[in-house]
Amino acid sequence: MAAMLTCLVAGEASAQAVEVYGLIGVFAGSVQRSGEREGTKQLGAGGLTTSYLGFRGEEDLGNGLKMIFSLESFFRPDTGEQGRTPADPLFSRNAWVGVDSAYGRVTLGRQTNPTYAVMSQLSPFGSSVVFSPLAVQSFVAAYGSNIIGDTVWNNTVQYSTPELKGLRGSVLYGTGEVPGHTGQANLGVHGTYRDGPFMAALSMQRVRINVNRPLPEAQDSWLAGANYDFGPLKLYGSAAGTRIDSGADTRLYDAGLSVPVSAAGTLLLEGARSRIDLPNGVEKHRTTTSFGYDHRLSKRTDVYAVYSYDKKTDASSGNTVAFGIRHAF
Repeated sequence: MAAMLTCLVAGEASAQAVEVYGLIGVFAGSVQRSGEREGTKQLGAGGLTTSYLGFRGEEDLGNGLKMIFSLESFFRPDTGEQGRTPADPLFSRNAWVGVDSAYGRVTLGRQTNPTYAVMSQLSPFGSSVVFSPLAVQSFVAAYGSNIIGDTVWNNTVQYSTPELKGLRGSVLYGTGEVPGHTGQANLGVHGTYRDGPFMAALSMQRVRINVNRPLPEAQDSWLAGANYDFGPLKLYGSAAGTRIDSGADTRLYDAGLSVPVSAAGTLLLEGARSRIDLPNGVEKHRTTTSFGYDHRLSKRTDVYAVYSYDKKTDASSGNTVAFGIRHAF
């Protein structure tokens, strides 16, 4: 359960509640991707969910308006360091402030890319950048990183609609802030629909600001997917595509399922296959499959075991075996 801190605001009698929350997780095992001669034995940070610490709060401004904010920092519990890598800023997961109302919310700052965020609902392995075939092939460089840019965008303004009969939408704009290149900016349009056990999502974005290069080629990408909870099992399916002005085009197809086998245990299975069309006309493929078991010890703590298989064209296969634990607070 998240802790609540109460602090006086500018000496006034009113108080503001600040919620402190987060998640800590580690995994141990051998990680090997396609093309690597040997697996790397490691005690890794995160696993099913990247570890983070967060602070959020709100203040009633009257007339149906609320001030809201979120400050969230990734960290690596295996070494105690902040960020996913040394290149991450202090508040690497989110750092935004905004206003919420009956007409939606507007937030400004560093914000999680909704394309990545929705993957947690389109994959039985969530948005894991270690085990989810959908997430790793989309955003992890070691798996090809079909979608350029980070899972978090800097300098963004986002408008999110209120829910209307199960529908929610958002528009995200990230200013480039590159002198002499005012057109360098990121843009994303996203939507989700929920109706009982059914959920569907559609996401489209144009990325021109990439953390890995000052001025990359523009890339257009889309993601569409859905899940349905039948009770005895939950099915997931999605497809994604990217097109870059002077680079590889990709198509990804992903399917998965989760099957409860007891009150506390769930089997997880997911596979993704990407087709990469290179500028020279060569077509390559990559297949990643994960099979796992997740066991809840309590409402906030679970342990899990995962096996992943990874194979790309003209390269040896890779096999990952890992065991992990995570705790939400």
